[in-house]
Amino acid sequence: MFISVPSTIYAADKSKTKEIKVKSSILMCMDTGDIIKEENAYEHLSPASVTKIMSILLIMEAIDSGKIKLDDMVAASESAVSKGGSQIWLEVGEKMSVNDLLKAVIISSANDACTLLGEHIAGSDTGFVAMMNDKVKELGLKDSNFENCTGLDDDITNHYSCAYDLAVIAKEVMKYDLVKKYSTVWLDSLRGGETELNNTNKLINKYNGITGLKTGTTSNAGFCLCATATRDGMSLVSVVLGADTSDDRFDMSRRLLDFGFANYKLSKIEIDKSKIVPVKVKNGRLKKITPTVSNTQNILVTKNSNAFEYEYKINKEIKAPVKRGDHLGEIIVMCDKKQVASVALCAGEDIKKINFSYIFSEFIKNI
Repeated sequence: MFISVPSTIYAADKSKTKEIKVKSSILMCMDTGDIIKEENAYEHLSPASVTKIMSILLIMEAIDSGKIKLDDMVAASESAVSKGGSQIWLEVGEKMSVNDLLKAVIISSANDACTLLGEHIAGSDTGFVAMMNDKVKELGLKDSNFENCTGLDDDITNHYSCAYDLAVIAKEVMKYDLVKKYSTVWLDSLRGGETELNNTNKLINKYNGITGLKTGTTSNAGFCLCATATRDGMSLVSVVLGADTSDDRFDMSRRLLDFGFANYKLSKIEIDKSKIVPVKVKNGRLKKITPTVSNTQNILVTKNSNAFEYEYKINKEIKAPVKRGDHLGEIIVMCDKKQVASVALCAGEDIKKINFSYIFSEFIKNI
């Protein structure tokens, strides 16, 4: 569901609100994937270090699958050490745990740590970048192509993403509690306190409900930010690309998130099971089957929306054989005279068709 809202976000008193110009922005509900607001959300732009949210996603998947472990000790390579920009100043051959490297990537956007983790997972930096682009395709994204895992863009020509794609990637990343554990840390350290990790996201500790996630800055990209927050059980992600100043990216992100939390809420679908009547099975070994409800999710609606209304559309009959998962109907969910969701009603079991051998065996049983 796409939700359309006014294109400009200002406070009630516009004279006291600075107009902020950015190249691209989006506000998305992470619980449902609904877009609440967007401006040029599909424009190809350099994402700078916001690139790393894709790197983090692949790292978390590797940890989750057991391909790598948090206590793995990884020796720094020359290619990782040579990365410029934000870093933890790894030395060639120095060993550091996956856990510490991950902290360095999430908290302080360390390019050397990110490159080293990519090499540890894929065997090489280029191999990891290939995985990043494969993941783009797997997620069904159309407007991203990565040439490195860091977002450094001085010597690359075809490295880009867009606000929408980055919001989708962030939605996947924030499913991992370990990411939230580190993305909400303001200060930490490595090497027994010798190396300080400082979060560049100024919304940490300052914005109510902030959960992350990633800043990015280069001369080509401008100032970028992917910010995530949760309030009252609802999680939002804002992406701002190409702001003129660092303060602008934080101010715009704050306004986007404020708008979402002030105007939207999640509402739960309530199914009345008494209205789910059995479906007749023609020529089936069972004469009827009661549909089962597929998984339901909360629906994003405006805070002034009326209560949901439901229309139960259930098939009267289905022909055997019936397979588990076969469609038996649907529940249409309406809000303010508009359809906001459809809940599938399916068969919860297989039902075979009656044949001669079955009829004969039943006849023998009844003698």
